[in-house]
Amino acid sequence: MTSQTPAVSAAAASSPAPAREVATLGGGCFWCLEAVFDQLQGVEHVESGYSGGWVPNPTYKQVCTGNTGHAEVVQITFDPQQISYRELLEVFFAIHDPTTLNRQGADVGTQYRSVIFYHTPEQKAIAEETIRELNAARIWPNPIVTQVVPFEAFYMAEDYHQEYFVNNPYQPYCQVVIAPKVSKFRQKFAHRLKA
Repeated sequence: MTSQTPAVSAAAASSPAPAREVATLGGGCFWCLEAVFDQLQGVEHVESGYSGGWVPNPTYKQVCTGNTGHAEVVQITFDPQQISYRELLEVFFAIHDPTTLNRQGADVGTQYRSVIFYHTPEQKAIAEETIRELNAARIWPNPIVTQVVPFEAFYMAEDYHQEYFVNNPYQPYCQVVIAPKVSKFRQKFAHRLKA
């Protein structure tokens, strides 16, 4: 008796894998952003790191000085069939204050700036349109200061920064700053959470 391999249709064998897209966003501490975007349906991978500076392969210590030009960011790999770039931006603008220049709460410095690093002309257009609409809606008393700039490079942060909130839930910063932000996000975007 011989074993048989199930037949695979030629169409199935040659169909390309579903396309994935990448978004790179900075809105304060990357621990906060990663903790939120990790929970969104359609988001496949989130990495904390640094973008927008002039020093190659910077360390966290270097970035914290504010002298490398980098922002703390998350790089998000997502399935555009499940969540659109615009929907990612809706969450992004809901979880940080885009009207404060170079700060989020007690985190102060250019490394904490609100910034969108666009990967394509389409991402740039969506980001600019979203900002125009939010400013017109006057959700905040002050105008949005979020930078929209071309993506150049992403440097992954040190291992201990990855999944920081998941791995350090009882750390004071996680309890005081990140946990309330995640809770607020989960209430507002309950329909978009992973099962």
